Amino acid sequence: MKDDLPKIHFWPNLMTAGNLFCGFYAMQLLVTDPGNHATALTAIWLILAACLFDMLDGRIARAIGEESPFGREFDSLADIVSFGVAPALLMHYIVLDDIVPDRAGWFIAFFYVLCGAIRLARFNCLAAMASGKPSRDFTGCPIPAAAGVIASVTLLFVDPNPKARDYLVGGWLRWTLPALMVLLSIIMVSKLRYPSFKGLSWRTKRSIPWFVVAVLVVAITIQYRYVMPAVIFVGYLFYGLVRPWVKREWRREIEEDPDEPEEAEEDTPLA
Repeated sequence: MKDDLPKIHFWPNLMTAGNLFCGFYAMQLLVTDPGNHATALTAIWLILAACLFDMLDGRIARAIGEESPFGREFDSLADIVSFGVAPALLMHYIVLDDIVPDRAGWFIAFFYVLCGAIRLARFNCLAAMASGKPSRDFTGCPIPAAAGVIASVTLLFVDPNPKARDYLVGGWLRWTLPALMVLLSIIMVSKLRYPSFKGLSWRTKRSIPWFVVAVLVVAITIQYRYVMPAVIFVGYLFYGLVRPWVKREWRREIEEDPDEPEEAEEDTPLA
């Protein structure tokens, strides 16, 4: 008898499984040892690793030309764990529980999870309804980027450098984090357009100045690994906010391969 179960593409879905594992492991650490900054540090790196796995699964699927409905659904299920629930628990246990009165922190964290789930559901609906080639833009901030903002900003609060940590935890900056989490939640379900960078591939060519800048960014990120993730993710968040006022030529230079022919805008953007 013929097997009716669908076959799945191994490598993209293996990356998605890595994403899910990182998110689940981060949640397990946060629940079993809440408030411990050493545990939180491991959980943060796991969430950031999940972001890397999430980037790789789509890149591999497109490289081999094997994007599938199964992969899309599996990816969304993994994303709600790694980029929805895990960052919400992280922010609650490390930040919100200390500065937001009573149970308000839980409601802020839940609001983030709720908006993230709605965004992923919208993504699947639009992807299923889309005809032709989809836009290279996301509608609303993608949930991996939102999780990256939360994880990288929280990383500043568990920096092993005592002076840096005391300055942030004891300063006024921590009071901005509940508002940041609410802002992220709203932007995820908004109609703001964020670049997916799907126009860039392993074959993309850049000028020598671009290459030098990329090498410097990598070197600075390694040297200041507790600060640069926040710079990168928060930079992406605010780039989406100011992007409508950025010249189209500049956006194309940043987001796409300039050597490829320019495509017309599609009516149905990615969710």
